[in-house]
Amino acid sequence: MAIVNQRLTGIQDNVLVVPSGKRYAITNILVCNNSASGTQTFDLHLIANSGGSPGTLDNNVTRVVNNLDLPAGETFTFDSEKIVLETGDMVSFVGHTDLAATVSYLEV
Repeated sequence: MAIVNQRLTGIQDNVLVVPSGKRYAITNILVCNNSASGTQTFDLHLIANSGGSPGTLDNNVTRVVNNLDLPAGETFTFDSEKIVLETGDMVSFVGHTDLAATVSYLEV
């Protein structure tokens, strides 16, 4: 099992991009609000590779978590569904800089 961690920047953050010739099964996604006070929001996108070129973040197509409020000091866990990503597919976030994202995955 592998993990990738990233602090969100407030713009689109492609936290995990599946490299060429690989296939990943996402086992868990965590988002932690590191703020001492204040609720922060984020979106989670699963972006498919578009015929060999990078996919595009589209709020009406790729968003699977919409504007989720996360109170200070709390962690959101996305682990009830298993997601398999192919070459070029991405796990992407749009969220505040006080948020940190962790994606756990297995190569399949």
